[in-house]
Amino acid sequence: MAKVAMLYDSSKCTACRGCQVACKQWNDLPGTLTKNTGSYENPPDLSPYTWTKIRFIEKYENGQMRWFFLAQGCMHCTDAACVKVCPTGALKHHPSGFVTLEQDLCNGCGYCTQFCPFHIPRLLTDRLTGKGKSFKCTFCMDRVTNGEKPACVKTCPPGAFSFGDRNDLIAKGRERALLMQKNGYPDANLYGDILLGGLGRMYVLLDKPEVYGLPANPVSPALTHVWQDWVQPLVGVSFGAAALATVAAFVIARRHINMEGVE
Repeated sequence: MAKVAMLYDSSKCTACRGCQVACKQWNDLPGTLTKNTGSYENPPDLSPYTWTKIRFIEKYENGQMRWFFLAQGCMHCTDAACVKVCPTGALKHHPSGFVTLEQDLCNGCGYCTQFCPFHIPRLLTDRLTGKGKSFKCTFCMDRVTNGEKPACVKTCPPGAFSFGDRNDLIAKGRERALLMQKNGYPDANLYGDILLGGLGRMYVLLDKPEVYGLPANPVSPALTHVWQDWVQPLVGVSFGAAALATVAAFVIARRHINMEGVE
């Protein structure tokens, strides 16, 4: 099955945030109370209730300020750390390439929130029971698997989002980046075509990734291999040893996990 992907062209984005609204509407996500922090950017970050967000970046150069915009959301990595460390299989790759999240299987361990190199998944914990669930963009799997575009792509007024065959979007993104280089943005680039095995969410950026707060060379943390290479193989050898290792790993990791939301 051919891999699909999403391409976001930051040069076309007007920061209308229609994608944010469409994401909430389609996924039935509630609004959250926010406050003015001196920026048009709102809400301030992704959350269990906000899976897509436009980030505002201010860059001052030669006495002038430029605004850059970035649509934040799950990157749907081919080499996905979240998939590697998920102990229940709640996070997995769809045959079309994107990373799905099955809420029924999620046990709220929070590993995905800690190991994602882009810090995307968010953990919501119930104050009374202590049980948690992770949340992130699902690539609108229910729409995509029925021949529809993701909600954010469908609603974008200036056409900053594109969706389709990943190879076609790579060609389109590289061509657009080259055009922007010739039109006053020498550092314009296509981000995500080869990173982490290839991202399902790629960007045409007008400046270096670091300007947008993106890692230039994201890598899966070394500890992601502990579960995959050590704990999981133990299951076939000794269930008791695997259970003990799992509990120990959970306790150690849980002490360092920041709960992103409490209800």
